[in-house]
Amino acid sequence: MVGPQGRRRAVEYVRSERSYSERRACKVVGLARSTARYAGHIDGEQRRLIERMHELSRVHPRYCYRRIWAMLGREGWRVNRKRVQRLWRLEGPKVPPKAHKQRAPGHSGNSCMKRSAERSNHVWTYDFVADQTEDGRMLRFLSVVDEFTRESLALDVERSMGAVDLVSLRQQKCG
Repeated sequence: MVGPQGRRRAVEYVRSERSYSERRACKVVGLARSTARYAGHIDGEQRRLIERMHELSRVHPRYCYRRIWAMLGREGWRVNRKRVQRLWRLEGPKVPPKAHKQRAPGHSGNSCMKRSAERSNHVWTYDFVADQTEDGRMLRFLSVVDEFTRESLALDVERSMGAVDLVSLRQQKCG
């Protein structure tokens, strides 16, 4: 549901676009005229609280409103958590997304580096796909593709596939 501020904006829109009177626009939107005329005010204490919240969020940019509220309480501010949350939403300090470290390219001796195929049978890729039959039994598909030629080397369909099946398939293709 749209709150009072959204409805106030809707009243202003209806009045400007349709040139309705305030009374008629409020009736269309479903807002009391006293609510449409209400203009909130920020007193000195609330302004100091907002300033302190901004200072704390600049020092600790990853903190959310709950941690800021706890810090304000430790500093001696007697303020409700819901009030801090409301002001946080109005003022808009956002927690920046966490920066993830990029791993350096390179490899160890046993790594699984992606290799680009240089010739036929140089790099193979395999993929498992699972599906269900109409009676609810599982089907497993194993597709093996040569990266260089894009040729399908194998398409094996079984109810279940284990490591032994993969090794035997590899031996059939290679040997």
